[in-house]
Amino acid sequence: MPEAFAPDLPQCDILDDIEDILPEDDTKRIRPHKVTLRAKRNKKPKKEITGELNNEYEEVELPLNVPGTGKIFVKTWGCAHNSSDSEYMAGQLAAYGYVITENKEEANLWLLNSCTVKTPAEDHFRNEIEACRRVGRPIVVAGCIPQGAPRAGFLKGVSMIGVQQIDRVIEVVEETLKGNTVRLLGSKKVEGKKVGGASLELPKIRRNPLIEIIAISTGCLNQCTYCKTKHARGELGSYPPDEIVARAKQAFTEGVKEIWLTSEDTGAYGRDIGSSLPELLTSLCEVIPQGCMLRLGMTNPPYILEHLEAMAVILNHPRVYSFLHVPVQAASDSVLNDMKREYYIADFKKIVDFLKERIPRLYVATDIICGFPTETDEDFEETMKLCSEYKFPSLFINQFYPRPGTPAAKLPRLPTQVGKSRTKRLSDLFHTYEPFRDQIGEMQTVLVTEISTDGKFYVGHNKQYAQVLVPMEREFMGQMVKVKIVSAGKFWMVGEPISVEYAPKDVLSVLSSTVKTVLSPKFILPVLSCLVLLRVGYIVFKYKK
Repeated sequence: MPEAFAPDLPQCDILDDIEDILPEDDTKRIRPHKVTLRAKRNKKPKKEITGELNNEYEEVELPLNVPGTGKIFVKTWGCAHNSSDSEYMAGQLAAYGYVITENKEEANLWLLNSCTVKTPAEDHFRNEIEACRRVGRPIVVAGCIPQGAPRAGFLKGVSMIGVQQIDRVIEVVEETLKGNTVRLLGSKKVEGKKVGGASLELPKIRRNPLIEIIAISTGCLNQCTYCKTKHARGELGSYPPDEIVARAKQAFTEGVKEIWLTSEDTGAYGRDIGSSLPELLTSLCEVIPQGCMLRLGMTNPPYILEHLEAMAVILNHPRVYSFLHVPVQAASDSVLNDMKREYYIADFKKIVDFLKERIPRLYVATDIICGFPTETDEDFEETMKLCSEYKFPSLFINQFYPRPGTPAAKLPRLPTQVGKSRTKRLSDLFHTYEPFRDQIGEMQTVLVTEISTDGKFYVGHNKQYAQVLVPMEREFMGQMVKVKIVSAGKFWMVGEPISVEYAPKDVLSVLSSTVKTVLSPKFILPVLSCLVLLRVGYIVFKYKK
């Protein structure tokens, strides 16, 4: 493994790391050594010493129900919003004195944060609960599954913490360690109106110390017939713009280089509080330091349609990625109507065409559901035609899974083979083109924030948020690096470094380090010795002459 490898930074999948809904097998574990906004930890309890003054003693272990003692294993499935929730919960527990561990075998309690979007993710979550029960560990479950289906049989007897109650994770964990079962699933309201959720000022352990995930709202305004997330996250509840901006500013002071804005639908942000997404983004652009970037999370078509002019300006901002994740799900108006997506395919095309005309190389990611119960062969051909026309650089293809309790689950299903066949056809089409090959030979600037899965490269993103692999030189991490694109694959490009573009504060840091090195005894003494020898040599030479 190269010496420059930074083991304290999380690795990212070089094939696919931009989707808010991550692959069902891409679960995240919170690492114990990245704590921010952390309160003073409780000192470890002193060992009780017994016996006479002859140095004989025995260690007496304190019981686990002593507050702030014990190790917690945290595992997360699903979207960036879930990841942010887990970071906040882990941060609070660590600040209180608990140790966050990646080793589930040594943990005293498992905290499992679930996703209800896809059936496989729910299956993995259920299996993890069963594994925890087999080893006899206490369990606390969080996320959309317990919030949306708290009476599910496999959740019997486990503690639950709701998606808007993550600020109370310490008391839930403590009571669970005492042998009690706690369920906090209520919504947070101010004057009877739903709000965004727990405070954005809570302690946090970032999965990646260079990336801050900020949930700008919770819930949505849609009623999609296939989606179960609405059952858990509910109606839209937005955080005030000033709280989001304050969180971003704080994150930047802590060394964060990249902000991810997330929610169930970023485009709907602010409609419940008299604000809007462009208003928020405009305020955030004013506080993004040089050398840092902002990435906008998923937005559904209906609400972004109202802000196209403003969004074109914002996505062209030099410190905002020219990246848009806008799920289309199907290219047939009849299927979209059955899904209750509240837009026509012409609306989706208008969004993409309008923004592509105004934003150079806009990176558009989208989602497709194959095999929806009412999708005919003709409907699916429309989807194939759309994807062939736009050649999306990122295409998230999902075979339809009926989610219990949703209207779509009551519809007669298409034969399983039909869904599989359509999924394969679309996947085959997606792999017929390489979206980055025309960029070979170009000079680009990338922000390096991650490590490739194989541990052989650092991963940066260019203005369009396309992945660019660079050599693992430690000085590149967290910096803007100018590169020449020398090759490209389906999901990435390879950059040959030209120079590092340090931000002003990073330049000061480099200068400070250089000055410290120059003024250090290890540097000064050899230099002085050389000067003395030169002076002596000069005197001797002059005397002889």
